[in-house]
Amino acid sequence: MQPMSHFDHLDLDGHLLGLLLAVAEEQSVTRAAQRLGLTQSAVSHALDKLRAIVGDALFVRSGRGIVPTARVEALVQQARLLLEQMRGFATAGGFDAGRFEGCITVAANDLQRDLLLPAWLRRLRAQAPGLVLRVIPSGVPTPEMLRDGACQLVLSPRPPEAADLVQKRLFEDRYAVFYDAEQRPAPAGLADYLAAEHVTVVYEPRRALDLDQWLVEQGVARRFVASVPGFAGVPAFVRGSAWLCTAPSRLSAGLLRGLASVAPPLPCPTMPMYAIWHVRHQADPLHQWLRRTLDEVAAGLVADEV
Repeated sequence: MQPMSHFDHLDLDGHLLGLLLAVAEEQSVTRAAQRLGLTQSAVSHALDKLRAIVGDALFVRSGRGIVPTARVEALVQQARLLLEQMRGFATAGGFDAGRFEGCITVAANDLQRDLLLPAWLRRLRAQAPGLVLRVIPSGVPTPEMLRDGACQLVLSPRPPEAADLVQKRLFEDRYAVFYDAEQRPAPAGLADYLAAEHVTVVYEPRRALDLDQWLVEQGVARRFVASVPGFAGVPAFVRGSAWLCTAPSRLSAGLLRGLASVAPPLPCPTMPMYAIWHVRHQADPLHQWLRRTLDEVAAGLVADEV
């Protein structure tokens, strides 16, 4: 496949770049069309145009689905950067939330996703009805997630260390011991706590919670019966058992609702939560608005505790 002989920069626009990202991320023309609010035939037609422009098949059939060609990964990274530059150009003279239309991608694990993002999206959409939020798992976040434009913000208790990243603490949480009160009483003390079996969270690739690492460093050895890749997996194991889970206390209002909880039987550090972004977004009016509204949601979360 050869590029279009009459190709110039006007043949390529933000809609085509956004469509490329949607198909690459969804791995499906049908799901990309639903995400973009287009018909499947419109997405297919635009893909054909993009194929002609870049001289590559981009996506090929594999079984019942499609898979990207080897070139797509490089094109996707360039498309993300170009779209960021376009947004920066459009907001250079100021940002009008009411006129904004686009997708914002945030990387977050289930704790911060459920705790912050629904209220944040409601606040954003009240000002920017054309905004769409896409949430991807942060796992153990890396600088590359922000450098290559995979997301505009990362929410994590563990900011990656890099000179080109900026971070801001949003709040901190204390830990609690969760248990099923119908199956056992609260642990009576440290000995009872250590005698029990525990469920914990280990994020890929094999990264334990900060608290779990800290307890090991203090010589506190617990017996783990299961580890799951996120807090959403904890309740199914703890309910109906005598097992314990030591987790951020704010989960009692969300993912671990319905489980009883008590303070740990030994002093534990708190868990901070940070917003992290790339330095290139520091002065971007759109990004400043996103961060400001996120700060407001986090501040409301803290105020509710007072």
